Amino acid sequence: MAQRRWLQTVTRHVLPLLSSKPTTSLKPLPHLPAPISLKCIVSPKPLQQFLYTDPTLFDARSFSSSSRDDSENEEDDGEEEEDYDSDSNEAEVDDVTVSDMKREYSAEEKEAEAAAIGYKVIGPLLSSDRVLKHREPVFAVVQVGSHQFKVSNGDCIYVERLKFCEVNDKLILNKVLMLGTSAQTIIGRPILPDAAVHAVVEEHALDAKVIIFKKKRRKNYRRTKGHRQELTRLRIADIQGIEKPQPKVDPKQKLAAVKQQEKVAVAA
Repeated sequence: MAQRRWLQTVTRHVLPLLSSKPTTSLKPLPHLPAPISLKCIVSPKPLQQFLYTDPTLFDARSFSSSSRDDSENEEDDGEEEEDYDSDSNEAEVDDVTVSDMKREYSAEEKEAEAAAIGYKVIGPLLSSDRVLKHREPVFAVVQVGSHQFKVSNGDCIYVERLKFCEVNDKLILNKVLMLGTSAQTIIGRPILPDAAVHAVVEEHALDAKVIIFKKKRRKNYRRTKGHRQELTRLRIADIQGIEKPQPKVDPKQKLAAVKQQEKVAVAA
């Protein structure tokens, strides 16, 4: 922008000098060492030389911004460098996490890390295994990672993605904090060593997208990112470690069943 203004100012002062003597050939001016051609009007380097050789044509003006603008530009440059540094640091952290995910674990390391989270992989689900059972009046409070869930058999829960398991794998959630029925409740200190909750991995999925927006006012700093948390869906199959009460049978239903059997015997 400053160069365009400077070029307009020079052309405004040079064109009247050229049009004052309408001759076919341009003669050099007395105070100039070389003739002025149209080529020098277009190219900025000869004009700059002409501008400083004859200071009587016009007053040279400074087209640069004020000192305040310069300081602001310097601050913006510093902030951009800081942003670049922060982005590079984030990229380094992402590289570290990716390298951790691609790392190969031994069987002992897998078992130890899974135990620290709160589960143990038994093996793949077999066709003879019975996962869905009748609902029992038993509940348990289990801890998976840093989250706690109250579950009963047949429930479905979503936890943060579990590393060393695939779909249709059988798990044992061994961090059981509490067990309870309608008759009794057992509280662990902090866990119950003899209790276990059996579950089956149904799916590895992604949660809904969350938008992260960062802004610093008056700094021209805006960052928008999206995140989708990786989740694992578990189906609770069985709860062990507490005496399960027998389901109560309604006497009316029992009497109706007996009568139905008698009708079938008479008809036969």
